[in-house]
Amino acid sequence: MYRTSLKNQQSGPFQGNLVVSMRPYKESQIEEVNQITKSYPGAHGGPIHWGNPDALGIGDIHDPDYGDVTHINNDEVPVFWACGVTPQTALEAAKLPIAITHAPGHMFIADVRDEEMRLDFNSNATE
Repeated sequence: MYRTSLKNQQSGPFQGNLVVSMRPYKESQIEEVNQITKSYPGAHGGPIHWGNPDALGIGDIHDPDYGDVTHINNDEVPVFWACGVTPQTALEAAKLPIAITHAPGHMFIADVRDEEMRLDFNSNATE
């Protein structure tokens, strides 16, 4: 996971920068990955960027700020999603005396099924 140079919208003492996760995909897979993941906005949703990490202010893709290095093959493109570690940068900036959150790589698990979070963007239904 990487801290970007993209500033979060400030709310009171909370600010900080967007943190992203990255997974490499072949260029031919990106549209399908986008279609599938954007159907789950209650999770990470669709990617916010793919391609050159410099556009997000990531100087060295081989030196993540959190977690392990992910190998990118020559025929792959880095794809980036907004990450749940982002609130931790806002908490750091707020300098609160105490805060409880998750640790990178150790996500909260609930009894909500994937199907319950999915939005169907291809549906023609009007509600």
